[in-house]
Amino acid sequence: MIKLGVLDQVPLSKGQTVTEKMQETIKMATLAEELGYTRYWFAEHHGTKGMQSTAPEILMAAIAAHTENIRVGSGGILLPQYSPFKVAEITKQLESIFPGRVDVGLGRSPGGTPALRRALVDGTPRSLDEFWRQMDDLIHYVRDTLPRTHPNAGVKAAPIIESTPPLWILGLGENSAKQAAKRGLGYVFGHFIKSARGEQAMQTYREHFTPNEWSKTPQMLAAVFVVCADTDEEAERLASSQDLWLLRVEKGLDSRIPSIKEASEYQYTDEDHKRMIHNRTRTIIGSPETVRNQLRTLADRYGMDEFLILCNIHSFSDRIRSYQLVSEALNIK
Repeated sequence: MIKLGVLDQVPLSKGQTVTEKMQETIKMATLAEELGYTRYWFAEHHGTKGMQSTAPEILMAAIAAHTENIRVGSGGILLPQYSPFKVAEITKQLESIFPGRVDVGLGRSPGGTPALRRALVDGTPRSLDEFWRQMDDLIHYVRDTLPRTHPNAGVKAAPIIESTPPLWILGLGENSAKQAAKRGLGYVFGHFIKSARGEQAMQTYREHFTPNEWSKTPQMLAAVFVVCADTDEEAERLASSQDLWLLRVEKGLDSRIPSIKEASEYQYTDEDHKRMIHNRTRTIIGSPETVRNQLRTLADRYGMDEFLILCNIHSFSDRIRSYQLVSEALNIK
C-alpha cells in the first residue's frame, strides 16, 4: 500500500494576500489529515513573492496545533545557514510539545542569491562543504551523544526529551543518499526538482544503509508534483498554471501562481515549450486512474512506498479537489 504526505511550499496565487494564504494552509493541513495523509511538511524559501514558507519550524507548530495525528515536518531546514545547536533545540522544543509527530528534514541548499545568503548568515561566510560536519553535530545534539573530544563537549541541547524525532536528508542523487544511509538517517529524493537520478539514489541508499538504535531499517520518501482532476483533460487544463509558474520560477521571475486564463494567453517561446516538456518529467498529471497508475509505477521504480506530493495550481478549491481525488485513488484513508 502506498502512503502519502504533503510537501507544502505555501505558494501564493496571484490576487491573494499572504494572510489569506496562511489561512488556506491551515485548512489544507486539517483536510489532509481527514483524507488520510500521514505527513504535512513545509519547504524553506527566502526572498520570493510566491513561496511563503520562510520558517518551516513555525508552520510546523501551527499545523500541529490545529491537527491531532498527522506528522509535521520540514522539507527542509537549510542547515548550512544555521547553527546545528540552534536547529537541535528547535527540533527538541517541537518534539516536547508534539511528541511522536515531528519529522526534521534537512537540506544543503544555499538559500538563494549571494545577498540573501549573506543576510541569512549575518555576513559570516559559510561553505556548503561544511554541511555533513554540521549534520553530524546536529545528530549528536539531538541524540545527546556529543563526543568528549568535540570542541563543545558538555553542551546539551534543551529541553531534555523522552523521544527522539527522526532526521531526514533531502537529496538529488547518489552522494546525498550514501551519506544519509551511512548515518542511518531517512532519505527524501526530490523528484519534483530533478527526476533523473531517483532510481540510482534509492538503490545507493538501500545498499549503504547502516542501522542504529534510532533507525533499524531504511526510510525512504520521494517528493513529486501531482495534479489530479476528474478527467485527464481537466487535469491538463489545471496544470497549465503550474507549468507557467515553474517556467517563471526557473527564470527568477514572479513566483506567484498565475491563473489558468493568464497561462492560456501567455506567449510561449519554442524554448519555453522544450522546458515545459522537460518539467513534466517531474510531474504526474491526470485523472485518478492515471495518477494511481503512475504513482505505483514510480514506487516500483524507486523501490519505496511513500510519497510527499505538491500541487501548485492557482485555485484553492481545485487544489483541495486534487488532494481529495489522489487520496481516494490510492485508498489511503
